[in-house]
Amino acid sequence: MTRPCFPRVPVSEFCRIAVLGPGVLGGSIALALQERHPLRSVMLWGRNPERTEKIRNSGWRDITDSLSEAVAGADLIILAVPVECLEDLGREILNIGIQSTVCVTDVGSVKAGPHQTLGQLMDSKGVTFIGSHPMAGSERTGFGAADANLFSGASCILTNEHRHPEEAVTRLASFWEELGASTSVMDAQEHDRLVGRISHLPHVLSTICALTALQKVEDGQFSGQGLRDTSRVAAGDPSMWAEILLQNRSQIINPIREAASELSKMAEHLSQKDRAAILAALKEGQRKRKTLDLEE
Repeated sequence: MTRPCFPRVPVSEFCRIAVLGPGVLGGSIALALQERHPLRSVMLWGRNPERTEKIRNSGWRDITDSLSEAVAGADLIILAVPVECLEDLGREILNIGIQSTVCVTDVGSVKAGPHQTLGQLMDSKGVTFIGSHPMAGSERTGFGAADANLFSGASCILTNEHRHPEEAVTRLASFWEELGASTSVMDAQEHDRLVGRISHLPHVLSTICALTALQKVEDGQFSGQGLRDTSRVAAGDPSMWAEILLQNRSQIINPIREAASELSKMAEHLSQKDRAAILAALKEGQRKRKTLDLEE
């Protein structure tokens, strides 16, 4: 069940934040903190020395390829890595040694699996793990695509499967709200059902649109903004999205089948020249799309 975060109560700020993974989300967190809270300590970590050096040379000085240096003294550790890397990275930071009062979170778009692996691992060591999913991102990749305003106006869903105290959830919620997001709490299964429909299905449909409309890629030179808008998210990282879809396949398969059924119905309506049915479908789609604008 979705519900608002707990009523605001005075909470202490996170003072030293380690962001593990300098991609779009990790980089955007670091930039947002620098802009909004310049006195806080923020350390970025990347596994690739050449990439971290490139980021350092671009102007972000607080980045390291030493994991022990990144997490030393941190009171918030954000795992901004692909979902398939979460458990291994969690084991690494536990082996290094982190303070018992630290809060560990992630930014992944699948939650049930990570709570069963990473979450249980952290819980067994007495470390607080609360999932985070900021509903923001970009089809572009890497630190160069990071944006300090990425989370402004975005939703961020928190998952607290291991029943950590309300104060811990409120503290993490406050962190995201300080970056401009609005927060909600729900259980991991409900989260995965929700994003399967509103995030993962649209990516699949965007991919199908690109595959079908651009069967002859040279046709794209004549396309208008409609095709670009509809296929935009298909430009995202294929490796990352393949893993997301596989991780959340149980929540995506039925929506895909429903979408296929709707396409079949439209093809049948066109075959039968059923103008009333075509118009009804278009009107209903228009009505539902307009509800998104009401949320802004």
